[in-house]
Amino acid sequence: MPALRASRPVLVLGVLLALLAFGIRPSAAATTAAITVSTALSRQDGSVATVEGFVVGQPTAANTVIRSNFTGDTAIALADSSSQTSTSAMLYVQVTATFRAQYGLQSNPGLLGTKISVTGTLTPYFTPHAGLKNPTAFSGAGGSDPGDPPEPGDYYANAIGKTGPALKSALHTIISNQTKLTYDQVWNALEDTDQDPANANNVILLYSGRSQSKGTNGGGVNDWNREHVWAKSHGDFGTATGPGTDVHHLRPEDVSVNGARGNLDFDNGGTTVAECPGCTADGDSFAPRAAVRGDVARMIFYMAVRYEGGDGFANLEPNNSVNNGTAPYIGKLSVLKAWSAADPPDTFEKRRNQVIFDTWQHNRNPFIDHPEWVSSIWP
Repeated sequence: MPALRASRPVLVLGVLLALLAFGIRPSAAATTAAITVSTALSRQDGSVATVEGFVVGQPTAANTVIRSNFTGDTAIALADSSSQTSTSAMLYVQVTATFRAQYGLQSNPGLLGTKISVTGTLTPYFTPHAGLKNPTAFSGAGGSDPGDPPEPGDYYANAIGKTGPALKSALHTIISNQTKLTYDQVWNALEDTDQDPANANNVILLYSGRSQSKGTNGGGVNDWNREHVWAKSHGDFGTATGPGTDVHHLRPEDVSVNGARGNLDFDNGGTTVAECPGCTADGDSFAPRAAVRGDVARMIFYMAVRYEGGDGFANLEPNNSVNNGTAPYIGKLSVLKAWSAADPPDTFEKRRNQVIFDTWQHNRNPFIDHPEWVSSIWP
């Protein structure tokens, strides 16, 4: 028996030498457990590994990752946080032809912010940037790891299959479980949620669409400030922690454009608003540029479901009127529904929803995840 045990390593060595003699190299095995992006960044040694991370954009050069208007399906960037903007903290992943239809960002822009896992070789991509090449497997990692936040499907589990008032009630219960911010915290939140995908130093102003330096927030001319999309006088909630600080409807906007909107209801028509290309207003209503009309509508619908009068604030509801004044109503419902249908959620809006969920309030706007629920609640 001892002789047999001693001969085993000799036999294995002989097999390996024979394989090498014929030019055959045993393939490296992937690690059994997925590693983080940060681990993959420091382990660019040609080994095979499974890396888990959030899709944060499409790398187009060593120091460039785009987060919208994707130009191809050949590469994605992964990070340990869905809100990561520093390319040095991103792993560039090659997407070969086999996987492009399902995991290329040009074909699947909705992947942005999604957590996935990829198995491949840890080696620089867009040299010298750290990467993962020659992938052999992609899969959705979801939120199955302990401590991960729930994915949208799990988040809405108690609402699935419901319609009308029952759906609205279920969603109210789900999204009311949130972290509440102070009005001062909103400044920092908006710098994160509304960051310009093309310039991490800027935010995108909601109505005007202008990209502006994060540092120019305040009350001066051409500064940006905190716009309440559901005008705070419609229900008289002011800036109190709750609806007054809920970043699902608070957005950066130019001070003068914010003033021009005031507390007007939303409707079509009117004349051009200065410093706000595509915006119009008249004596009783305001319309933003077409590219964000759906965003505005879905923020209004969120507020109507989240604030039902049971937590010390007014019961907020959309109606089909304008000139609502200080009543806890906002219109025009028929127009808001049409805006939501004509302008479905885009990459920027989806990312914003995810950042609020991951980092700030830990609740979601259900009408970004499920636009079809608008017509179920407000037929």
